[in-house]
Amino acid sequence: MMQTRHSERSLKRRTTLTLPADALTQAERIARARRVNLSTVVSEALSDGLRRQTAAERSEDVLNAYKKAFGGFSDHEMSLLDGIILEPESAQ
Repeated sequence: MMQTRHSERSLKRRTTLTLPADALTQAERIARARRVNLSTVVSEALSDGLRRQTAAERSEDVLNAYKKAFGGFSDHEMSLLDGIILEPESAQ
C-alpha cells in the first residue's frame, strides 16, 4: 500500500506558473462554479490543449504522408483514385 501512494505522488509535480491575469480569473471562476480547486481546472485545460496539439500534429503528419504518396499523380489520376470520374457535359 505504501508503494501505491508513492506511485500516485510521482505522477504529480509541483510547479509555479505565470499566467495572464484574465486567464487566471476565468480559471478561478470555473473552479468556483464546479467546486473544484484551481489546480484541477488548470490541469484539465492544459491536458485538453495538449491533446488538441497532438491531434493537430498527427493530422499534419497524415496530410504530409498523403502528399508524399500521391504528389506525383495528375488531377485526372487523383480523381480516378478517389473514384470520382467527371466527364464533360458534351460527352454525356
